[in-house]
Amino acid sequence: MRQKHPAPGRCAHHPRRVIPAHPAGREDRGVDQYEIRVKGRVTPALLARFEGLQAEVEPVETILHGPVEDQTALHGVIHLVNALGLELIEVRRLPGGGSPPARTDDP
Repeated sequence: MRQKHPAPGRCAHHPRRVIPAHPAGREDRGVDQYEIRVKGRVTPALLARFEGLQAEVEPVETILHGPVEDQTALHGVIHLVNALGLELIEVRRLPGGGSPPARTDDP
């Protein structure tokens, strides 16, 4: 049986109407802050490629954090991680678009 394709301009998941823009209010939040974790200790030479992001080099991972303009820029950062041969562990949008959460290291 052939699967029926939606009419032009319609989406199979949203048959009535697709909203092209993000919901109202998203634009008012400003630039989102992200935390990106990669496996291993990234060298200063490679860290310099991540313009606009700050880094914390830990014993087993490197944490990049800072503002990411939009989804296109986020995909660009992820692509750069892959292009440099780094292993991506986690990408997280920080709550409230603020600075990274405070670390609590137990002595």
